[in-house]
Amino acid sequence: KNISDFSLNITDCTQVVVPEEVFFTVAAVGILENLLVLVAVVRNKNLHLPMYFFICSLAVSDMLGSLYKTLENIFIILCKMGYLTRRGDFEKKLDDAMDSMFILSLLGSIFSLLAIAADRYITIFYALRYHNIMTLRRALVILAIIWTFCAGSSIAIALFSYEAATVIPFTILFPLMMFFILCLYVHMFLLARSHAKKIASLPTSTVHQRTNMKGAITLTIFLGVFLCCWAPFVLHILLARFCPHNPYCACYMSIFHVNGTLIMCNAIIDPMIFAFRSPELWSTFKKMFCCAR
Repeated sequence: KNISDFSLNITDCTQVVVPEEVFFTVAAVGILENLLVLVAVVRNKNLHLPMYFFICSLAVSDMLGSLYKTLENIFIILCKMGYLTRRGDFEKKLDDAMDSMFILSLLGSIFSLLAIAADRYITIFYALRYHNIMTLRRALVILAIIWTFCAGSSIAIALFSYEAATVIPFTILFPLMMFFILCLYVHMFLLARSHAKKIASLPTSTVHQRTNMKGAITLTIFLGVFLCCWAPFVLHILLARFCPHNPYCACYMSIFHVNGTLIMCNAIIDPMIFAFRSPELWSTFKKMFCCAR
């Protein structure tokens, strides 16, 4: 709030405010869509595969992001109505809990995308040994490690967010993980053609290769959407930390609400990608709706 008030004095940029109705609508749609993905995977035994479990992990991260923005807006509304104060002990604890949820959503999304990327890499380059390498049990262990680490990190960052030693690693983690995933993609696609030629003589290798490449392309779409939706908000965090008094930084920070809305849009777009890129998941959705009718 102090940064926001100071920004109005050093820049002519007007604060862009997104109506609360838009926030709640977008958040509700995102939560419902990702919940639908989770239900579909649980109900269809054909989807009980490591890849879909990693997709469920990404869906949970998206739900947490939407839930965070919903609770934050409710908190702001209660403050405006006078039911809560901005500097009370209870409000401080509530704010830390919401910050922890936001960081958990961000870290969960990053590591879920990394797990999906690693799964696609194994599928493409170790297709014949994939089921021995990536078993269902190993996938569950990986997810348990990911969420334990993310939960611990989110609590630590939320409690010590004002310490430079904590803020700097957090701001570095996002671009570092994205760079690592991008390098994995480049390596994947550069070797895909040569690898396809080597296994072309194997039975049904063409079908498997097309399926695997389709999964890699789907993951590329996930990554592109994630970057477009989360990068503006992470940039806001960096600017608020390192140049809050610069007029240009303050002008960018005036669109804070728009950047928050983009995060929730990510939760809406991802399930659509799941549905249109996975025939099995789309078929499960149709069966669910037919049964409901």
